[in-house]
Amino acid sequence: MITLQSPGEILFNIGPAAVHWYGVMIAAGFLIGLIVVLHAAKEQNIDQNRIFDLSALLMICGIIFARLYYVIFDWDYFSGHLNEIFMTWQGGLSIHGVIIGGFFAMMAYTRFNKLNFLQYTDLYAYGLIIGQVIGRWGNFFNTEAFGGPTNLPIRVFIPEYGYCHPTFLYESIWNLIVFIILFYIIRKHPRYKYGAVTCGYFVLYSAGRFFIEGLRLDNIYSFAGLHIAQFVSLILIIAGILGLIMLYFKR
Repeated sequence: MITLQSPGEILFNIGPAAVHWYGVMIAAGFLIGLIVVLHAAKEQNIDQNRIFDLSALLMICGIIFARLYYVIFDWDYFSGHLNEIFMTWQGGLSIHGVIIGGFFAMMAYTRFNKLNFLQYTDLYAYGLIIGQVIGRWGNFFNTEAFGGPTNLPIRVFIPEYGYCHPTFLYESIWNLIVFIILFYIIRKHPRYKYGAVTCGYFVLYSAGRFFIEGLRLDNIYSFAGLHIAQFVSLILIIAGILGLIMLYFKR
């Protein structure tokens, strides 16, 4: 048996300030994602300075929308704890919020600079999914994103629940598989078109997220019998499939 258990939320302290594992994992995911984006952009002869500028914009908008999304769907709690809205180091950044914020920021940036929107969304889809591989481990340290009881060989120990499905690990592994498919298969396919990677990301990531989300115990928010994340995942799957149809079959 391999049993995982969080060593705690805090990596180390600097005087009165604490450096949280969650923030370190998010930052590491962003940096690794940026390296991947820069590599892919170099292959397309895209100015590296443009990537740095756009990445800064996407990071700011992504964090704002990720937190806003999380707070909106947990407003019953935050309405009575307004001071905690900005405590992002405690967790509570939604990837679906990142996607929404990034979409609007990307649309505004590419339109203002007269760039190909789908070319750039494809570039950042690589970076986003590899960043998610790493960032999900922030949930492990915060004791979040865990599933129901399990006797499988790999499990996570949650003091209040016992041995549970490590859904954060499942999603991290699935995201790595999605990255390999997007970066090494779709990107190099002879019929590749701008937008195919973005649509592929929507379909593949969301399909995995839909099923993994169904295992989680720590997600109590639902809509039409589904977790909110499952409902949004279905929307993204449909959007991705329709996008691929328009790219390859619309005449």
